[in-house]
Amino acid sequence: MKRIAFKMELLPGNAEEYKKRHDEIWPELKKLLKDTGISDYSIFHDPQTNDLFAIHKVENEEVLQDLPHHEVMKKWWAYMKDIMKTNPDNSPVMVPLDDIFYLE
Repeated sequence: MKRIAFKMELLPGNAEEYKKRHDEIWPELKKLLKDTGISDYSIFHDPQTNDLFAIHKVENEEVLQDLPHHEVMKKWWAYMKDIMKTNPDNSPVMVPLDDIFYLE
């Protein structure tokens, strides 16, 4: 199981809306993520910088390359683009973070 961490950027003033949307995450998106082998997925918010820190585990890192091609993923990104920094394809701007330490 591989742990993957990354950060994203929330646009100012959107923390409550971001949380609301994730509290109401679509069942089909949740199913896609789980079917892809993603587990233990958490997102944290730093209110001082508006950075979002995300971490999850995945069984096979290569399957993550297929996620951008799923319609539900594209729909979710389009839904979220008004409250966070995004790329031209609406995917969130994600900065991978290096794994430095892990205490089991």
